[in-house]
Amino acid sequence: MGGRSSFLRVALLTFSLGFYFVSCRVGFVEGGYSNATKRKRVPVRHQLSLDFYANTCPHVDQLVASVTARRFRDSPASGAATIRLFFHDCFVEGCDASILIAPTTGGKVVVERDVADNKNLAPEAFETVELAKALVESKCPGMVTCADILAMAARDFVHLAGGPNYGVKKGRKDSRVSMAGKVRGNVPRANSTVDELIRLFAAKGLRTEDLVALSGAHTIGFSHCDQFVNRLYDFRGTGEPDPSIDLRLLKALRMSCPRSGGNNDVVAPFDVQTPFSFDHMYYGNLEAKMGLLATDQALFLDPRTRPLVQGLGRDKVRFFDAFAAGMEKMGSIRVKKGKTGEIRKVCSKHLAA
Repeated sequence: MGGRSSFLRVALLTFSLGFYFVSCRVGFVEGGYSNATKRKRVPVRHQLSLDFYANTCPHVDQLVASVTARRFRDSPASGAATIRLFFHDCFVEGCDASILIAPTTGGKVVVERDVADNKNLAPEAFETVELAKALVESKCPGMVTCADILAMAARDFVHLAGGPNYGVKKGRKDSRVSMAGKVRGNVPRANSTVDELIRLFAAKGLRTEDLVALSGAHTIGFSHCDQFVNRLYDFRGTGEPDPSIDLRLLKALRMSCPRSGGNNDVVAPFDVQTPFSFDHMYYGNLEAKMGLLATDQALFLDPRTRPLVQGLGRDKVRFFDAFAAGMEKMGSIRVKKGKTGEIRKVCSKHLAA
């Protein structure tokens, strides 16, 4: 792990399985998928382009990359946390940086970040985007949106962790609003069924193949105990552990995550074998009954998604291609264009604020 894990205050290292249980400020990607949502009209996709800033900020990718590279070295939690932040942004009203708007003291409008499902988004992710935005503003003032910077930063961290280096199409505007009421039923959570997952992704214009590929983001990152503790002791109200969990994993997790009264800062890796590497090991873990969240393991248990899990688990190149394609599709959900959006100076504040 070396420098990548220097930010972690180790709480427990257990077993030859290679589990890392760490106590830290909220860091890596966490959460599964939301409760069932009503079927909605497939969102409109606006045209984006790789060279959108060719004339106004031609080196924007390199500027953002200089920040993400430094953050990946100095604050490894920024990586998976920023990827998660991008997911949460796109799944609520589209990829428009509405998730970045900070709560205001005494404000009448409750923003997306105020919602419980977003409370554990890591500060390192928000800090990374603000740092990148500040650098870009110093070189290309008033030209590049926070929504595009978040998309680029997420791509950079995927690549820095060993994943694909795909092109990010640009041209998104920043949202003029951020409302907590838009979050419910759209943000990924930890206990949904595959039926609910498929409906949620379909409502965003994403296929089942995209669901399985994008779930592969859990090849890096960690989750807090409260996201999976019911699997260990009282799965779906049975009073018993989830029968689909490997017994060795169950034993290791129970040692760090008691039924009650545990340390709220303790986290466990999604990928018990290569938690810091963006690879396809996540899918192999599901086949071995070592998925951390119930929603992860459900992808292997369900006959509709099992073949996809097996296929991506056998072929890293196929996974990388599918993940990059899924990120491009997700990144074009309900893009704001023209007067429907803005270009913020500071990502956490609307222009009018």
